[in-house]
Amino acid sequence: MSWEQFVYFAVASVLLWAFGAYAAWRDKGTLAYTSTVLGLLVFFSFILSFWISLERPPLRTMGETRLWYSFFLPFAGLMVYSRWKYKWILTFSTILSLVFICVNLFKPEIHSKTLMPALQSPWFAPHVIVYMFAYALLGAATVMALYLLFFKKKAVTSEEYDITDNLVYIGFAFMTFGMLFGALWAKEAWGHYWGWDPKETWAAITWFSYLVYIHYRRIPHHHPRLALWVLLLSFVLLQMCWWGINYLPSAQATSVHTYN
Repeated sequence: MSWEQFVYFAVASVLLWAFGAYAAWRDKGTLAYTSTVLGLLVFFSFILSFWISLERPPLRTMGETRLWYSFFLPFAGLMVYSRWKYKWILTFSTILSLVFICVNLFKPEIHSKTLMPALQSPWFAPHVIVYMFAYALLGAATVMALYLLFFKKKAVTSEEYDITDNLVYIGFAFMTFGMLFGALWAKEAWGHYWGWDPKETWAAITWFSYLVYIHYRRIPHHHPRLALWVLLLSFVLLQMCWWGINYLPSAQATSVHTYN
């Protein structure tokens, strides 16, 4: 399987996800589940075939991590829909996944079989995959925060806040697992669990930022809009952790997480 075939799998998957989102709005739950799952299977079949052709997990380049993000967004959307029956979540996850798919289609990156020794650890794949799933959920929480801050005309209801909080709780849990897997990977690859590398530093900053949001929400009589601003700031820090550090001179010079 080569990268040139990606467009066919992507189009088929997006069409199935879009139909699933439409079915959710029409209260056709079975059809929504079936169509979304079929789309996920089609998309994952490409990831698996690409994995086999590369002879390594497709997790090295930004393009490859976007591939996983495009997959996990509808997967996370389906989980949220299954648990809380939010009709809008499948539409959101499909649109955001389409954005990342389009980025990969219009700006493909080089996907070689070469994998440096540090990335050959068995902890590398679960570390990145769990993080991508966490990013998908926290991205959904951010969209909800933007809606409540800038587009909601009436007062925020407890149910709407519950949506945001639940997305953050699950995303934060997976982010924590991702950090733990990363520490095990670092121990095997570089001999220590944590080294305050620029990537690790920003990961810690992001983790603490979401922890601040969670704890602030538990304070009686807190200010809801301030909590939402903390959530938006946390997502900005997450972007810095994910890809922003690649543009920092200090990271390019010293980071062991830069693989160019």
